Amino acid sequence: MELGSATRKIIHCDCDCFYAAVEMRDDPSLRNYPIAIGGKSDRRGVVATCNYKAREYGVRSAMPTGQALKLCPDLVVVPGTMAKYREASMKIRQIFYRYTDKVEPLSLDEAFLDVTDCTQCSGSATLIAEEIRRTIAEEVGVTASAGVASNKFLAKVASDLNKPDGQYVITPQNIAAFVKQLEVKRINGVGKVTNEKLSRLGVKTCGDLQTFELLDLVDKFGVFGKRLHDLCRGIDNRPVNANSRRKSLSVERTYSGDLADQPACILKLPELLLELRSRLRQVDSDYIVTKQFLKIKFNDFTSTTLERAATDSLPLDSFEALFDEAWQRGARPVRLMGLGVRFIDAGEPGRAQQLDLFD
Repeated sequence: MELGSATRKIIHCDCDCFYAAVEMRDDPSLRNYPIAIGGKSDRRGVVATCNYKAREYGVRSAMPTGQALKLCPDLVVVPGTMAKYREASMKIRQIFYRYTDKVEPLSLDEAFLDVTDCTQCSGSATLIAEEIRRTIAEEVGVTASAGVASNKFLAKVASDLNKPDGQYVITPQNIAAFVKQLEVKRINGVGKVTNEKLSRLGVKTCGDLQTFELLDLVDKFGVFGKRLHDLCRGIDNRPVNANSRRKSLSVERTYSGDLADQPACILKLPELLLELRSRLRQVDSDYIVTKQFLKIKFNDFTSTTLERAATDSLPLDSFEALFDEAWQRGARPVRLMGLGVRFIDAGEPGRAQQLDLFD
């Protein structure tokens, strides 16, 4: 059987009840309750997401808050804080970029990664996914699940099979057996109407769907028939689309033991700068560095970020100067430090080129 790109290594990483997880991270007492992130019921609010305790009562995303409270009277409704979720999302995305530049974000809390050419973890996509999930838990404080497969369709299906805080691997050798028993409703694009139509044809699983010829499926489902024909056989040649252009690049580390004072922190800067420069060498020449920044998180979890104009040279003493200024804002042990740069993307379509006044 043709399996398309069977040699690729694709990871689909999806955080578990992301908004709720961030809220429970910041207020551990919430872990004891069913919680939902959303608007108030008296204002026609809607649940954005909820934790697993709430899901046990039938609470789901996109459900009116009033209905959720009827299902679960003890539900704690927390108003969302998007700035906090975006900050966590950016940290997670920077973790992805430690392994590959081929990252296709789908939302704040999920993305596809093509790690085919990654040499870390001996090139094992399974071990890379495990390490990414462990790093997200340690550095961001939320859990993530992952699916590992040879294409995007299978990786996304797999990431949902061992939630929360787990992963599922579909090897190329197991594709045929896996898809044969897979319910067709798990195919992306098969909604309620299409699923009912397939059910009337006697189709419940991808194995059932494989009995139909391509022309039959195109006749019954139009252009989507071709996609049904391929996906029910585990074929998906779509690349991981990493064409979204960067605005910044950074590296950061959370230390197992707090850095006690300024000298201890200064000693860590060369190591961070070395990693930042190494990653900058992998960025194409269309990116022009315009600013550098430094972030500190103190041991009381307060944080501060300082930035200033910069060029590509990024000397160590410029980051030391930023650190000295940032340190004064807290003057206490440090648990996390990060260095980064911001870009202008000269290769971005439609960007006007700045001309030198004296040319």
